[in-house]
Amino acid sequence: MEPVTLTTGRLRLRAVGPADTEAVHEAAQDPDIQRWTTIPSPYLPEHARGFTHETVPGGWVHGAMFTWGIFLTGGELAGMLSLTMRAPAAAEVGFWATKEHRGLGYVTEAVLAACRWIFTDLGVDRVEWRAEVGNHGSRGVAERAGFTLEGTLRSAIDNKGVRRDCWIASLLPSDLGLPSTAPYLPGPVR
Repeated sequence: MEPVTLTTGRLRLRAVGPADTEAVHEAAQDPDIQRWTTIPSPYLPEHARGFTHETVPGGWVHGAMFTWGIFLTGGELAGMLSLTMRAPAAAEVGFWATKEHRGLGYVTEAVLAACRWIFTDLGVDRVEWRAEVGNHGSRGVAERAGFTLEGTLRSAIDNKGVRRDCWIASLLPSDLGLPSTAPYLPGPVR
């Protein structure tokens, strides 16, 4: 699959490439990004090169992971977002924001655009969000994007060799007023 560019009122989401290597490396020096995501720490120039030259293009080519840089209309990198296929009709969202662009709603806006795309263009019926327990910034983005918190999974994330508990939430096409590709019958309300 060729990379897809998405636009919103304030953002342009596009696949990062070799020209973005330095910006990705610089942004990933933020201790909060290294703490709460599974990127290597320390994050070296070769990690950024591998990401922009191999990981991102390979994910698109194989239809396994769709990664976008979140760019402001002026071209500045505000964050990163990926949707990783986990099953034929399910994906997992992951994201981070640069320190200077947190709290401005950019990532929430990007998550909604990417989820609308994967629901309508790829027929995905469920997007999951997971984050280590305590990552309140990530949880806030998921909640503002309309994800429903489903609980805590014990020992479900391996972050730099340490098993950690994580929160899990989901977003369905119906949460955004979109049709599903398969019928959905919710369980009984308890």
